[in-house]
Amino acid sequence: MNISFFLTPKQDVIYLSPRSTMRQALEKMEYHRYTAVPLVDEEGRYVGTITEGDLLWKIKNTPGCSFENTHRISLTDVPRHILNKAVTIDARMDDLISLAVNQNFVPVTDDEGIFIGIVKRRDIIEYCATLMQQTRY
Repeated sequence: MNISFFLTPKQDVIYLSPRSTMRQALEKMEYHRYTAVPLVDEEGRYVGTITEGDLLWKIKNTPGCSFENTHRISLTDVPRHILNKAVTIDARMDDLISLAVNQNFVPVTDDEGIFIGIVKRRDIIEYCATLMQQTRY
């Protein structure tokens, strides 16, 4: 099955620019209650995912860093500890299952690497659960 049926399109996804600040990331994550957010550059390309853990490690490992001065730190200066892989729109749902084990969502790009949306882990699990139910009966 093609993943386009499960795609949450870019206009419905919360994402950040790598030039955003840590403060912007923290506030956006808190407001939306997300633990990870895709990073999309000025040309619209998916360039990675920033996680709460990345932000916490940056605060811990930066002397003098506190929430009050996170507005001075760009996300380009925050090391990312996990590489969230993206797939292209022509991927199949089977391709996403192994990625969903370690990622809250799977970023989706077009053939040029332009970010077009995500497939949420929840949608992948629901798809698998439906398949399992269908094979039982």
